[in-house]
Parts: sequence; structure tokens; C-alpha cells
Amino acid sequence: MPTNKPVVGENVFTQTAGIHADGDKKNKLYFSDLMPERFGRQRHYALGKTSGKANIENNLQQLGIKLSDADLKKVTQKIIELGDRKEVVTQADLPYIISDILDSNAIEDKVRIENYVLTHSKNLYPSVTLKVTVNGESFEEHAQGDGQYDAFMNALKKVYKQKKIELPMLTDYTVHIPPGGKTDALCETVITWRSDNKEFKTRGLDSDQTVAAIKATQKMLNII
Repeated sequence: MPTNKPVVGENVFTQTAGIHADGDKKNKLYFSDLMPERFGRQRHYALGKTSGKANIENNLQQLGIKLSDADLKKVTQKIIELGDRKEVVTQADLPYIISDILDSNAIEDKVRIENYVLTHSKNLYPSVTLKVTVNGESFEEHAQGDGQYDAFMNALKKVYKQKKIELPMLTDYTVHIPPGGKTDALCETVITWRSDNKEFKTRGLDSDQTVAAIKATQKMLNII
């Protein structure tokens, strides 16, 4: 389905320009009869090179994070720089960006993927052995799958089954590889998750596609 399809498209109710996000804050200056709430949708504010202070504030408000004007200016500038480099920035990335820029504890790593071994052999199913810490408690599991990331998720599901926690459903998996032919180039993996009828995205960056996906997954584990 096209992302710009009227009413139901993913990006139909997404504000990109900072001036529009600011208008929403000021008693909905850009009010329309076709408001997202009328269709059971919600307004989203894109993060990128056209983002303004209002875009960032609206996203931070949804995350329950409040910054001073000086810190907000630093974060806004960083997001614009990332957008200029054609990097995708999602709401889930904001706490990590804040922690990086302000050297703060904006996000707490309740879950850490400590170690993992990824195995891929000819005529054998890929397998993964991983060690993960959840709220200070360590678990080790092994699983196979149709691919290395599938094996990783199967092992992770075993851990969370012990915790009696159901993981969000993976609904989309996108890999961006920069042109140029360099084998050591960083690739970006953006994963879309669905939990309790809500969708959110997490991003991982690494020269290895599977490791980038694992980094994106760790972010998801610290959000749920």
C-alpha cells in the first residue's frame, strides 16, 4: 500500500516541516476536518533535515522526556546533520541521540545482549548461541533458524518465554546499503515492530547486516 494513500497511508498524517509542527502546538493553526483522530490515527512528526524545534519537542513529549532550551537546540542540530547525511532518524533513536550528545542517562539499558555466536554452514541450518542480561539476570540460549537473524530471534524468544513476556511482532525489515561498492561500508537496518496495536521503529548501524539488526533489536528490548 502506498505510504501516501489517502486516510490509510503510513505517512498521510506525518508532519515533516517544523513550521507545521509548531502550528499544531499553537491551538492547531493548521486544523482540518480530516484530522487523524477521526480515522483512529495519530499525528506523527518526522525527524530529519527539515525538522524544527517543534518536531523534536512533540516527539520528546510522546516519550516523556523534557529538555532545556539549550539542550534541545543541540539535539535539533544533531538531527538536522543526520538528515543531511540521508540517515533515517526515528522516535526510538531520540533517547540514544540525547545520551550521546549530552552524555546523560536518557535511556537505561535494562536489556543487554552481552555475547553471541553466529554460525552459518553449507547444507546446515544457521544457528545462534547468545547470552543476554535482562534486569541484571543472565540467560544463555541456542537456536536454529532459516537465517542468522531468524536463529537469533528464536533464541531470544526462548529467553523471554522463561520471563513469560511476549515479544512484539516484526512487521517490516529494511536494509539501506550506501552505494560505492565498499565491502566495509556501514549498512543501516530499520525494523518496524507492532505491540498492542501500536507500531514503532528501531535502527541499527554496522558493517555487518545481521549485527545491525541485532543492535536494532536491543533498542526494541529496552523500549518495551
